[in-house]
Amino acid sequence: MHKHGVFFSMNEFSSIENLFKKQSSSKTKKISDLDENLVNERFEKKISELEEKGKEKQAQQEAEALHVPYISLKAFPISPEALRLLCEQETQKYKAIVFYFDAVQLRLGCVYPQKPEVQQLLHELNERHKTQGTIYKISEQSFLYASKLYATLPKIRTIQKGISVTEKELANFQSQITIYNDIQSVIQNASITDVLTILLSAALKFGTSDVHIETEQKNIIARYRIDGVLQDIATLPKESWKKIISRIKLISGLKMNRTDIPQDGRFTIFMNEGDTDVRVSTIPTVFGESVVMRLLQSSAIQVEFSELGYRPIIEKKLRYEIEKPHGMILTTGPTGSGKTTTLYAILKTLNTPDRKIITLEDPIEYKLKGVNQSQIDHQKEYTFASGLRSILRQDPDVIMIGEIRDAETADISINAALTGHLLLSTIHTNSAAGTIPRLIAMGAKPFLLAPALNTMMGQRLIRRICKNCREPYTPDAAHLQIVEEQIKKISPASGETIPDLSKVNFFHGKGCPICHQTGYKGRVGIYEIIIMNDALRNALSQDLSEYEVKRLAVEQGMITMTQDGFLKAIDGITTIEEVLKATGGE
Repeated sequence: MHKHGVFFSMNEFSSIENLFKKQSSSKTKKISDLDENLVNERFEKKISELEEKGKEKQAQQEAEALHVPYISLKAFPISPEALRLLCEQETQKYKAIVFYFDAVQLRLGCVYPQKPEVQQLLHELNERHKTQGTIYKISEQSFLYASKLYATLPKIRTIQKGISVTEKELANFQSQITIYNDIQSVIQNASITDVLTILLSAALKFGTSDVHIETEQKNIIARYRIDGVLQDIATLPKESWKKIISRIKLISGLKMNRTDIPQDGRFTIFMNEGDTDVRVSTIPTVFGESVVMRLLQSSAIQVEFSELGYRPIIEKKLRYEIEKPHGMILTTGPTGSGKTTTLYAILKTLNTPDRKIITLEDPIEYKLKGVNQSQIDHQKEYTFASGLRSILRQDPDVIMIGEIRDAETADISINAALTGHLLLSTIHTNSAAGTIPRLIAMGAKPFLLAPALNTMMGQRLIRRICKNCREPYTPDAAHLQIVEEQIKKISPASGETIPDLSKVNFFHGKGCPICHQTGYKGRVGIYEIIIMNDALRNALSQDLSEYEVKRLAVEQGMITMTQDGFLKAIDGITTIEEVLKATGGE
C-alpha cells in the first residue's frame, strides 16, 4: 500500500494500525485517570472548605456565648508591626496573636479568650504600648494560619550601644583602685577603650552620680561628683582627647563630626549584676568640648518614703496628704536637690493594683514597674501640656509631671487636681513659699489654687557624717549662735521639742579611707513643707508675696530648711557647716 509516498505491505500496515490503536487506547486511559484525579482533588478541597466553614461557624458561636467579638484571620492582612508586639514563643504559649495595631488601638486574636492569663496579657500589652486593646475569638485553624506569618518576618539584628563590663574586669579594676588617687596611676598606660571603662567602673565603685570630662588648654581633666561635690580624679594628655571623645560619641549615638553644637545621648553599662544607664551631654568649649555622663543607677529609686529624711511629725502629715484622692503635691529645689527621688518614693508608696499611675517625664530616667511612663518629644510637639491632655483621657488616678514650666501646663494641672486626680510635679522656685507666687505669675487663678493645692515642699540634699570616723567636736562660736537663733524661731505649732544647745554634742567626720578623707558618706534631704490650711487659702490673692506665704506657714508650724538641717546636725546626722553651705543660714 502506498501512503504519502511510502510503500507498506498489508501485514506491515496491519501491525502499524494495531500499534496506533493501542497507543490511542493508552492515551484515552491516561486522560480518564487525570480527570478522575482532578475531580478527587476538587472534591477533597470542597470538603476541606466545608470543614473550615464549620469550624469558623463553631468559633463564631463560641464568641457569641462568651460575649466577645469574632474574626477569621485567614485573609486578614496582618502587619509586621502588629506581629512583633508578641514574640513567637508568647504567641504559642497563649494561643494568641496581635493582628492589628495602629499605636492607639490594639486587637488580640485568641483561641481561648476566656482564660485569665489572656486577659492579663492584654492588660500588659495596653500598659506597655499605651493602647486601648480588644480581645477577639479566633479558631484554631485561624491561629495556625496567622502564626505561620512569623516565618516571613525579616530578621532584625538588635544593636545595643553601650559598654560591656564583665565581673572579672570590674574586679580587676576595683582591686587596683582603693582611693581616688589610684585612678590616675591605673589609666596612665591604659588604652582609650580601657580608660573609659576604668573611669566608669571606678565611678560605680565610689557611688558617683556624674562623671565630668573637660578639655583645658594643656590637658584633660576627669572629675567625679560624689555626694553632690565635684572632685578632681585624673589628668589625661591633651593629644588623647580626639580618641576619647570619639569613643564616647560612638557608644552614645552622637554625631562624630559635630563639635560646635550641644548634643545629648545615652548608653548602657552592661554587667552581670545589673545594667546602668548613662545619660551623656556634650557642649562646645574654648578648648574643645565638655562631657558630662550621669549614671542612672537603680539604687536611686530604691529609696523608701521613710528613708527620705522627714522628721516623724511631718512624715505622718505627708502620708496623710499623699493618700488624698485629688489635689496637687509640688516639690521645689535646684537641679540635684533630690526632687526626682522624692517623687519616685511617693509613687512607690502609691503604686498599688487599685491605682492607675501615669507619668510624663523629660527624659525618663528610671523605669518604675507597674507605672505607665511617657516621655515628651518636642520635635513631635509632644509637650508637657499636650501630653497632660492625653494623659487625662487615660483615666488615671495619679499623675506625675516632670515639671510645671508654663501657663498652659499649670492651668491643665490645676484643673486635673480639681477633677479627681492626685497630681505630683516640680516647679522652679527657691523655696516652698515661692510656689504660690510662681503659679500666680504663670497666670493661675487664686480661687482655683485654693482648693487645688495640697502640699508644697522645698528641699536640698546635704552630706551625712561618715559613720566610720564620726567623732564629737566643738563648732565655731559664730556658727553656734546662728543655730541658736534659728532653733528659737521654731513655732510651737510645729510640735517639735526645742533642744537645749548647752546639752548637745555636735559631731563631724575626721576623715578615713572609707569616706576618702572627706568626713562625709552619703546624703540626706532637708525640707520645708507647707500644707495648705484655711489661713493660706483665705490669704490667696494676686498680690500674695513669698514672704507673706512663709510668715503664715511658720505661724501654722512650718519648719524651714535651715531649721530642719540644724535639727539634723543636733541629732548627729550632719554638720552645721553642711547646712550653712546648702541654705546660707536663712
